[in-house]
Amino acid sequence: MKKTSLLKAVLTAAALAGSVVAVSAVVIAPAYADVAASKALVDAAKSKGVVGEGNTGYLAFVSGGGDAATKAAVDEINAGRRSVYGQAAAKNGVSSEAAGISAYANVIVPKLKAGEYYQDANGAWVKK
Repeated sequence: MKKTSLLKAVLTAAALAGSVVAVSAVVIAPAYADVAASKALVDAAKSKGVVGEGNTGYLAFVSGGGDAATKAAVDEINAGRRSVYGQAAAKNGVSSEAAGISAYANVIVPKLKAGEYYQDANGAWVKK
């Protein structure tokens, strides 16, 4: 009888552990969907000239500000960039600001599409 109870306890624990992993996967998955949705929203705002690439390596509003969803998407993408720039800075012994400026010049500007806005060295918005 004790062996049966022990077996039930082990099987229950295993089932619960599997459920926790499954729940974790479900909780984590929407975060990836949010980043993709944010990117799509920002890409649309960039094509409309609402959002542009700031010369510091971060997204910025070309004039004024956007709606709440666009602001949230810009903030989410900029937070991701901040993390990447921090990692690059630590690896290369430079400041996060320098890493952002380098990414802007070497990665972001070359990938701009026609009609998108970016800041020149003086901070003026320029349409590609």
